[in-house]
Amino acid sequence: MKIFADENMPLVQAFFAKLGEVTLFNGRTARANDIAEADILLVRSVTQVNEALLAANKKLQFVGTATIGMDHIDRTYLAARNIAFSSAPGCNAQSVVEYVLSSLWCLAERYQWQLRDKTVGIVGVGNIGRRLANALTALHIPVLLCDPIRAKHEADFAHTDFEQLCQQADIISFHTPLTKTGLEQTTHLLNATQLAKLKPDCAIINASRGGVIDNAALLAAQQQCRRPLVLDVWEHEPEILRPLIAYCDIATAHIAGHSIEGKARGTAMLYQRCCELLQIPESAHLSELLPVPAVEKLQISANFGLPDVQNVARMLYDVRRDDALFRYHIEGKGFDWLRKSYPARREFSALQLVGQATPPWLSQLGFN
Repeated sequence: MKIFADENMPLVQAFFAKLGEVTLFNGRTARANDIAEADILLVRSVTQVNEALLAANKKLQFVGTATIGMDHIDRTYLAARNIAFSSAPGCNAQSVVEYVLSSLWCLAERYQWQLRDKTVGIVGVGNIGRRLANALTALHIPVLLCDPIRAKHEADFAHTDFEQLCQQADIISFHTPLTKTGLEQTTHLLNATQLAKLKPDCAIINASRGGVIDNAALLAAQQQCRRPLVLDVWEHEPEILRPLIAYCDIATAHIAGHSIEGKARGTAMLYQRCCELLQIPESAHLSELLPVPAVEKLQISANFGLPDVQNVARMLYDVRRDDALFRYHIEGKGFDWLRKSYPARREFSALQLVGQATPPWLSQLGFN
């Protein structure tokens, strides 16, 4: 069996080598002839999997994307060819949550906010949005939830209409997939019209998909009235709207979900799905393959409280590192280099907090 995998998928050899011959390829530049011999194709969001890419392949059995989003996959075409498909929902949810928390703490420090006095609107309350809401609740930060699809199917879901949320929220964090058609279309969900309805100092955080925000309209709005802005995702990646960088408090290269655990978890989920399809037992397990963290255990006392969480979190991850890397290298090395060369980053769960009375809300934030 021939397995073709994006070269930036971690642990792919460790998981898949026993299933067949693993060949790595550049996901951004892949063409039909490059993957013509694949029985299994493993990709990330930079690869458009469609009829053009698969035109030379007559033997493909399975396509897996190690991502939550699926807007880069032509699932209708795969179904027509009877090619099995799987994504990795939730694989990097915790990583994205930690990115947003780090960004919020950074903005709070820069603008001297008391986050408990700010209402955070979460747009898209799936794997990431739900987990973020739980974390913010643990920190006693008020939230508004916007997810029309969940509202349709869950009578008790506390949904706030997007237009209403735009008028009420002090901070808006986007965690919705990019949907280009239909009633729940999210392409340019935040556009010039909606931007004009925001509070003048309403902060915007986008760690979902670049096209959810009209970047040209956002640049025009920032030039008129600059507001706190965090962008991890951009329209037309990797050819992003570079003048917008100067108007960001935090700018990064689509790395919010790039923790060691988040990326490896995506690979592991696709491996599990392949084992199911091939009807063979799993012989590799994520817990056995993850590297030992630099700091494994931290003793906390009974005096440990919410004000101390930020200091512990920053020991593991500080988003300002990634912002500095982005601004220094974006012109010379470029967007894709920043993603490919992303330095190691561990999730909160890599650190075991030990104490006689560890607060229960620590687990809501993702700590072990």
